[in-house]
Amino acid sequence: MSAPSVPAAGGASAIAGALSAAPARAGHRRVLAIEGRSGSGKTLLAARLAERIGCPVVHMDDLYPGWPGLAAAVPLARDQVLEPFARGRRPRWRRFDWDRGRHAEWTGLGGDIGDTLILEGCGAGARDLRPYLSLLVWVHAPAHIRRTRLDHRADAAAYAPFRDMWSAQEETFYTRHRPREHADIILDTATHPIRQD
Repeated sequence: MSAPSVPAAGGASAIAGALSAAPARAGHRRVLAIEGRSGSGKTLLAARLAERIGCPVVHMDDLYPGWPGLAAAVPLARDQVLEPFARGRRPRWRRFDWDRGRHAEWTGLGGDIGDTLILEGCGAGARDLRPYLSLLVWVHAPAHIRRTRLDHRADAAAYAPFRDMWSAQEETFYTRHRPREHADIILDTATHPIRQD
């Protein structure tokens, strides 16, 4: 059975409702994974949902060990974020400094981390992470729309030399892990912007 597809308009409400009804699979806590290709709208959706739900977000961007590191970030997300969170401990990870091209300081979630966490980015729906997930959302937009969005991102110039490499990693990753096929909700951002609703 395929996951329900919802438009971006009203999507945050639908996802928040589904998450509140989903079982806690990370110990007694819930994890929402937001997965999809570059330029689909994952980061904006995560920000909207974090504001709505009142929970922290961990971005896979902070875990990738550089541009060739999509696959390598999966065990880091499991060992440094999801496993500690499931055990009631505070997740900590070594942030990657994209400007310097190397790992930087150890960081983690500040304040009260509560019982819900959003994991956002390519790789968040990996096979090894799915046992911890209460809800997996696949964010979809057609390739031509994603290209336009990537062309207009603030970091477009820095990202441009690596787009083909990253796209190839996405293709390999999605062929192997098939997160869209395991998604609980598919959010279509092709025709409507993600907004607070």
